[in-house]
Amino acid sequence: MHDGAAGVTAAGAAASGPWYAMLIPILPLAGFVLCALCAVFRVRSKLPAWITVGLLAASFAVTAAMYSTVQGTQITTVFQWITWSWGSGPGQSFTANFAFYLDGLTCLWMLFVTGLATLIALYASEYMSHEAGAGYCRFFAAFCLFVFSMACLVMADNLVLLYLGWEGVGLCSYLLIGYFYKKPSAVAAAKKAFIVNRIGDLFLALGIMLCFVHFGTVEYKEMFAQAAVYTKAVSAGEIEKVPLVAQLIAVLLMIGAFGKSAQLPLYVWLPDAMEGPTPVSALIHAATMVTAGVFLIARTYPLFLISEYAMPTVAWVGALTALLAATIGMAQFDIKRIMAYSTVSQLGYMFAGLGVLTSVGAAAHVFTHAVFKAMLFLACGAVMHGFAGQLDLRKLSGVGSMPGWRIVNVAMLVGSLNLIGFPVITAGYWSKDTILGEAFANPSMQGVAWILLLTAGLTAYYTFRVYFRVFVGPQSYEPGEELHAQHDDKHQGHADHGHAHDQHAHGEKSGASHGTHDFHPHPPGWAINTVLVILTIAAFAAFWPIKGTSHPSHLGYIGQMMDASSAAYDPHHDAAMYQFAAHKPAPGEPRSHATFFGFDAHKAMMWVSGFVALIGMAIAYFLHYAGRTSATHSRADSWLPAAGPLANWAKHKWYVDEFYDFLIRKPLLVLAHLFHIIDQYLVDGIVDALGWLPKGIGRLIRPSQSGELHGYAFGMAGGLAVILLIVFLVTN
Repeated sequence: MHDGAAGVTAAGAAASGPWYAMLIPILPLAGFVLCALCAVFRVRSKLPAWITVGLLAASFAVTAAMYSTVQGTQITTVFQWITWSWGSGPGQSFTANFAFYLDGLTCLWMLFVTGLATLIALYASEYMSHEAGAGYCRFFAAFCLFVFSMACLVMADNLVLLYLGWEGVGLCSYLLIGYFYKKPSAVAAAKKAFIVNRIGDLFLALGIMLCFVHFGTVEYKEMFAQAAVYTKAVSAGEIEKVPLVAQLIAVLLMIGAFGKSAQLPLYVWLPDAMEGPTPVSALIHAATMVTAGVFLIARTYPLFLISEYAMPTVAWVGALTALLAATIGMAQFDIKRIMAYSTVSQLGYMFAGLGVLTSVGAAAHVFTHAVFKAMLFLACGAVMHGFAGQLDLRKLSGVGSMPGWRIVNVAMLVGSLNLIGFPVITAGYWSKDTILGEAFANPSMQGVAWILLLTAGLTAYYTFRVYFRVFVGPQSYEPGEELHAQHDDKHQGHADHGHAHDQHAHGEKSGASHGTHDFHPHPPGWAINTVLVILTIAAFAAFWPIKGTSHPSHLGYIGQMMDASSAAYDPHHDAAMYQFAAHKPAPGEPRSHATFFGFDAHKAMMWVSGFVALIGMAIAYFLHYAGRTSATHSRADSWLPAAGPLANWAKHKWYVDEFYDFLIRKPLLVLAHLFHIIDQYLVDGIVDALGWLPKGIGRLIRPSQSGELHGYAFGMAGGLAVILLIVFLVTN
């Protein structure tokens, strides 16, 4: 293991970090308060957006300063948060300060969290402008609160503060997915995301509790120092010296990560989350929140390295999730939902990278994916915004060649090339191939490797299926009928004023092609175009920090940042994960490596994966672009019968939701109704009966206490007659 943060934590000490690091979460928190005040004072301008953009940009600047000054591992303590003790012995005190653990992993995550949040807030200032007023304030307040929560999650120096941020981003995700709270599908999607995430959160909470039970602390530096003893035992091939409890911690944390990062079997919430506004999809469900699970594993990597069961599970679940999501994405027609399944698939790649022991490759793919997937979502959002909510790829064609849409077209093309890992010139190529190369180099992960390689081909196909259908080809479009169409009349004056030139340009040509003469799409304005241009440049710029290293498995600056973090691990020199090796290595013996048909796996993947991506791209060209004369039909339509029922199953998402509904939801619903009946008629019945009994007895004897003398006399006479009758019967 590298002498980065691990070495510092093993010593049980860490340097004091810069005080200004606390500004990174404080600035977005201030934005939340100010946006809430805008709502209170009924601000109807774009002030909440400019407050958000300004404060998040300042937070990004502070993050950049932190990156330039932090060396190794440093801890910045803001204040003592939770501290108590019930004895003087080991494990008889609990400490969880509001403090930040600053290392290379923290810097990497916060750079793209704050940077992308700033750009997406600028994008949202235009995209959400039709909501100016209470909704506008509510959106940006939740946006700022999300960034604050994400900062707490990433920068935390203990698991309790991480859990606070973890639940915070879950809450904000719920609020933003359900932003259109009058839309039933959005409300249902928000509830689904919240409930499914609670499953993973339960296991994360159990993992945190077990950490304290076993290590006596929830602070990273203390846990990693104690785990270092187990790591040495595992490196020596003595896994039996690691208690089962210590190995179980990683398993619990892993399930928590699966929930937040939408992995099997808890992935079903993410595609439905596309019901939220597109800026939400770009920030939360493509670039930041969904990578929280990847971050959790990377942050607690020392705990995963000592678990015999966690790492293989992470690798296989990641690979299978990547494949499943890719097959579903191939059969969808909603371009935003296709990007959602692509996100699930790429998250699977990241998990597989962690599982096959390339934390560098996984972190690099998180970084590159955050940039190009945000760009893809925002490009799709620009199309949705301009075409009245239209997202069906069968109803759009040639958008990229329409006046005003060329920037969106270039952004979509660059993002697509990065997503498929187009050879050499894209950042996505280098980060993805690092994972593939390490998977093929691992003798026990050959199945994972081939699944990932197949997924790479499918990714290329469905990505350029969208590009060839929507952005090139004959110009044709139909307006959508969703939210923006509902508000079309309300905002017609604004649209006419801002896009009169577009109507003039499209009036005859497009109107004749789609047969709708009273609708004209409006291209994005300066804010959306500016963000797309910056992200396009960033997608190319991300290429340089990760290329040009001595070995493809060690990615430049990102590799250096990982070396100086808790995720530091060199699979070429450390035999810690003996269960992945072809044989159990002796102490100090390097782990054996597989080859790709006799060639170095990493160098071979630089050619093979690029070739696979080009094949997928070529198939998409042949089926969805060549010879196409309309938006509705393509050559692929005539090939569908050859796929048999598989195409229909994939279109219906392999009926996983229906399976969950049948196996889990409906039995729970029946059980809930049964318990309701038991509670209403048995439990409440007994309580009501006990309450009615004295009341009934009181009603029965109340007439005898009327206060009338003749009534009492009659009662006494009657009682005397009864007594005499009893005496008579007994004596005779």
